[in-house]
Amino acid sequence: MCRLPSRPIYSLLSVSSLAGTLPQKIGRPTVLSTNKLTNILATTVRKYSSDTKSIENALTGKEFRSRRAVFYVPGGEERKIKSSLKLKADCIVYDLEDGVAFNRKGVAREMVFDTLEASELGRFERAVRINSVGSGLELDDLNVILRSTHLQAIVIPKVQSAKDIQFVSRMIDSVAKETTRASIRLIGSIESALGIMNLKEIATSDGRLDALIFAAEDYCADLGLTRTSSRKEFLYARQAIVTAACAYGLQAIDLVCLDYKNDAILAEECQEGREMGFVGKQAIHPQQVDIIHKTFLPDKKDINRAVKILNGYKEHSEKGIGVFSLDGKMIDLPMVKWAQRMISRVKAVDMPIPDVETTINSGKA
Repeated sequence: MCRLPSRPIYSLLSVSSLAGTLPQKIGRPTVLSTNKLTNILATTVRKYSSDTKSIENALTGKEFRSRRAVFYVPGGEERKIKSSLKLKADCIVYDLEDGVAFNRKGVAREMVFDTLEASELGRFERAVRINSVGSGLELDDLNVILRSTHLQAIVIPKVQSAKDIQFVSRMIDSVAKETTRASIRLIGSIESALGIMNLKEIATSDGRLDALIFAAEDYCADLGLTRTSSRKEFLYARQAIVTAACAYGLQAIDLVCLDYKNDAILAEECQEGREMGFVGKQAIHPQQVDIIHKTFLPDKKDINRAVKILNGYKEHSEKGIGVFSLDGKMIDLPMVKWAQRMISRVKAVDMPIPDVETTINSGKA
């Protein structure tokens, strides 16, 4: 049951009393009848209750899957597939698209299916990148991989509209076993100007959508861009993807570092991506995984602050207080949501979460 704010609701409406007036920018104030004012108050109470419920839902949403490193494995190369089984990347993506020659597609599908079935389900996510919707190959991909009981996610390349996501979701409902349908999540790869322009439509397309990926090389090809070491040509697209992902509760996964033998460049890209709001990065070589994982790991200072915010929110919301002060700073809903995302990321990688007393005694915000 939602409590009312500590301030009278009518004071939030600039009403001096329950039989008061509402100000107007121009002309005389509007005098409200008691019935009309009662309706306004009721609407406000419902909105307050709805907002509070939204916060509670945000704190108890679907399980967060860590995707710090999203590692691609060519689906048609047996040696690399076997090696991937020992790799501890958060998300292993068996590629049926660009990583497989056209005359090897059928063989690759069966190899990937067998690999999925042989792999153990654990903390590390097993995914498949299918061929793009409309390529003429995606149906065969889906009809094979959706038979697997261990498939956890599907990466959809070249997403340009909501229909691309919705098509794959309908295929899951039609082909996948009932026991696995609910656990399969979708990851949309944004690779074109049209994909960027349709981000809102894509991000809100289907409940199974869990993340957005930025595919820099295809984006360059589509726009005729030249990739530079500064990555300034990607600034708009990367920020647009992060913004859309955060706005609609999705993860944002950053571009591939092509210079896979240069650890310094990889570390620089990882830090830049983290500062921009990405929660993970694509990888194409095993030696990239450790650096990516370490960079995108939540730090202790952020974890401690998140714990304090969530406990402060719980304490104050029980008193009907939506905004409160913590360590001299005001905390509101956006900060509460940030804290919940942080704790979800911590849980997903099995990091310890400090208790309230430990956090307070640490003296760190």
